[in-house]
Amino acid sequence: MITVDFFLDGNGALLGYQSEGHAGAGEYGYDIVCSAVSALTISTANSIEALTDSEIREEAAEEGGFLRVMLTPETADDPGAQLLLRALKLGISQMADSYPENLRVRNIER
Repeated sequence: MITVDFFLDGNGALLGYQSEGHAGAGEYGYDIVCSAVSALTISTANSIEALTDSEIREEAAEEGGFLRVMLTPETADDPGAQLLLRALKLGISQMADSYPENLRVRNIER
């Protein structure tokens, strides 16, 4: 199962996210849940870097199955980054509704 954690501050602003695990929804290379989660999470990180003034800290496992993306404290309130993070959360949450055996979402307040 893939778990995607969304980190929120006390006001509900998104500080970042972490994706960990393997969906197990198909053979390696043919797992649509894993592919979709990877595409959404990587695209969001790239979009924040390319389309906003926010800076991120990124951590990933070479063998896959783990990605953590956090906004820097100085740029966490950037409206563009917040919009992209909310769009990611919406897409991942809708996917988790469709594939509850393979994907779960957690909100973690920091």
